Amino acid sequence: MIRNICFAVVDLIASIHALAVESLITVASHFSAKETADRFETIIKDKGFTVFSRIDHQKNAAAVNLTLRLTEVIIFGNPNIGTQLMQCNQLVAIDLPQKVLISEDADNKVWLSYNNPK
Repeated sequence: MIRNICFAVVDLIASIHALAVESLITVASHFSAKETADRFETIIKDKGFTVFSRIDHQKNAAAVNLTLRLTEVIIFGNPNIGTQLMQCNQLVAIDLPQKVLISEDADNKVWLSYNNPK
């Protein structure tokens, strides 16, 4: 089982390498920042992932009398999958748990960003 997961990870990394060379992948959302974050959380929970934290940077900035556009980070993972990946290569732990950034730019466009798994 672990061997199959290792092969799947190598295959995934190889295919992603062909598609993206940037270290950060950013995609536009057609929803508000809150709705994007809520929808993302629902999808990953439905797929068996755990949401460890949702960090609302805008709210934290307001708490110290600073302003910041909508900026939220969701930290998530699946210990069963993550542990098996680390058994294949313990260095992968530096990128676990995974996280996504949902942000709104100066033009009110919403973006979802994540580190390229390559």
